[in-house]
Amino acid sequence: MKRLLIGIALLLTALVPAEPAANAQTALPLNNIRLPAGFKIEVYASGIPNARSMTFGANGTLFVGSRSAGKVYAVTGGLGATKVSVIASGLNQPNGVAFRDGALYVAEQTRVIRFDNIEANLAKPPRPVVVNANFPSQSLHGWKFIKFGPDGKLYVPVGAPCNICQMNLNVYGTIMRMNPDGSGLEVYATGIRNTVGFDWNPSTGALWFTDNGIDTLGDDIPPDELNQAAQAGMNFGFPFCHGGVIVDRQFGAGHTCTEFTPPVQALGAHVAALGMRFYTGSMFPVEYQNQIFIAEHGSESRSVPDGYRVTLVRLDGSGRAVSYESFAEGWLQGNTAWGRPVDVQVMADGSLLVSDDRAGAIYRISYGQ
Repeated sequence: MKRLLIGIALLLTALVPAEPAANAQTALPLNNIRLPAGFKIEVYASGIPNARSMTFGANGTLFVGSRSAGKVYAVTGGLGATKVSVIASGLNQPNGVAFRDGALYVAEQTRVIRFDNIEANLAKPPRPVVVNANFPSQSLHGWKFIKFGPDGKLYVPVGAPCNICQMNLNVYGTIMRMNPDGSGLEVYATGIRNTVGFDWNPSTGALWFTDNGIDTLGDDIPPDELNQAAQAGMNFGFPFCHGGVIVDRQFGAGHTCTEFTPPVQALGAHVAALGMRFYTGSMFPVEYQNQIFIAEHGSESRSVPDGYRVTLVRLDGSGRAVSYESFAEGWLQGNTAWGRPVDVQVMADGSLLVSDDRAGAIYRISYGQ
């Protein structure tokens, strides 16, 4: 009987499909992606469930956060030979990742943690150090993008815990910042519904960020926003004003949109503009340099889907946003999306990485290769 049971178990095991290796280059329909002439897209790494925000370590390791997967990944090796390792698991929405002085910072829902000397210990990551655990526990918009600013401080957003509501405006709907050791936590900007991507203009040092509009005003309003916070203390209007021009019908009484800082560029309504970066590389033609790439995750509240692409915001010689256009699209086919861009990251060689949490992949967009 024992031999019979062992034989049955072996047969059942053989019938169960093996899980693909973490770095398996899964076939994805990249032939659907449309790019400007001279650009191409390829899979940089796959087998990364719920791939979200990205950052590079000092030695070139690509760190990738997740949300629903609760994991943080490390991607090493070159194109076509990448290796994906899980360096942390069981975390609470570890979306945001940032790197400084050899340490990887990870933003969970209620706290920021730190993995010291991480690139020397990818095979056996150290236990994390808690940097700051004073962030709210509400799950809606509780996931965070984090990044170190030119002032050396870590910037951490706290999204509104609702579609729209009256809340503690000194906590929710903000971008905060703190010292690398977690001390000195303070509010930098307010009136922000939910930003999941920001960067600093390399020419001026000003903070630019995306913001997602509310979901109850119809298919075409309000727009998602691209904003500029050139200094501390600026208010961008939420929940009183949307898109710089729409006074909220419930919470806007007694307010006008002129009280608040308007967007520098209106984006598509409900496109879920998330990660954004200034392009600081030299691979792309000059007309793309110091311009802004934005990952649009895609709409969930439009009757006709929109987004699911990477867009480009062009700046003029004075650093003002002057246009908004599609750069890479095709993850949406008809009304069905096979992929959802989340973040963009410029590589050392000037190519552009794009994370996709639906396909569990990282793509590389290059020019002239």
